[in-house]
Amino acid sequence: MTTTKTTSQAMAAAGPKLQVRGISKRYGDSYALRASDLELRQGEFVTLLGPSGSGKTTLLMMIAGLVQPSSGDIWIDGQVATGQQPYQRDVGMMFQSYALFPHMTVGENIAFPLKMKGMPKDRIRDAVQEVLEQIKLPSVRNRFPSELSGGQQQRIALARSIVHRPSVVLMDEPLAALDKSLRTHMQMEIRQLQQALNITVLYVTHDQEEAMTMSDRICLMNEARIEQMAAPSELYFAPRTVFAAGFLGESNTIEGRVEAVRNGMAEVRHAHGMLEGRLMNTANPGDACRVMVRPEAIRMLAPDRLTPGMNALPATVASHVICGATSRTLLHTPGGVGLSAVQLTCRSTPAPTGPVMAAFTAQDCLVFGAQA
Repeated sequence: MTTTKTTSQAMAAAGPKLQVRGISKRYGDSYALRASDLELRQGEFVTLLGPSGSGKTTLLMMIAGLVQPSSGDIWIDGQVATGQQPYQRDVGMMFQSYALFPHMTVGENIAFPLKMKGMPKDRIRDAVQEVLEQIKLPSVRNRFPSELSGGQQQRIALARSIVHRPSVVLMDEPLAALDKSLRTHMQMEIRQLQQALNITVLYVTHDQEEAMTMSDRICLMNEARIEQMAAPSELYFAPRTVFAAGFLGESNTIEGRVEAVRNGMAEVRHAHGMLEGRLMNTANPGDACRVMVRPEAIRMLAPDRLTPGMNALPATVASHVICGATSRTLLHTPGGVGLSAVQLTCRSTPAPTGPVMAAFTAQDCLVFGAQA
């Protein structure tokens, strides 16, 4: 009997920290989230990214136990948690509003979840001091939240969410209220602490840069469902749908028709000739398609500088703007298609003018069939 229990515990420990299977939420005939699957491993940082109304906060709230799912199940550390109350689930929560109790000191705020679990006072004292040192604020234990800066309050909210060492920490847009410079600093601080403590985090944001900066994987959501889940680099360079390509970063779009398909590549006829690119979904010769190219993949070259096999469109420079570290050039093609090209700003490189060829490789050219 002991052996069976030990084996079961070992399997649970080796398995995912969080599993969601077929989870959905309906309000009448409307779906806040369609049936979805999700899995997080130990020490993984996964971000739910998407526009407003895509279902990301609904999914997080169901995992937290604050919203009851219409269907599906949730497992935390191999145990079914679907019917459990929020306080019964081994999760920590960090909100945008901080949710610190103003009448309690910093130490009392951090200690609150430990008191709710009935931990002895001496262990609470040690745990609070340890987490304060981890977030590099050991001297503020006896202050009140109103005596702290926004960034310090954010760190205290983080400390409270991890002090009881939960299996999973859930974060709902915790940095949205901060200014850009502080938000960037806190992104790195949260990520470094998460990696140092090997914490499993499920994070909600609508900020693409934040998701790319912090995540091991991004779960991109759209219209109450999961659109694609992948590492940031894969999601950026190999999006599976037009929405994914357009939401994460920027893309130039060219309409065309598939002429031929071979070895995962598609030849596309468009208004100015032919292009070759990677076929990202299913398409057959004759199908309408959409070609997408990242602005940073476009090089502005003279016709005699083109490399054999490169895609190229004739264009005229309409405007050129220095944005700081990068510069953006707006190009117009004879057919009226506008293209945006981005390059590193270099003092020794003159601003492009007049007619150019907008050139890009086949690998940087993504082709999506009509159903994408």
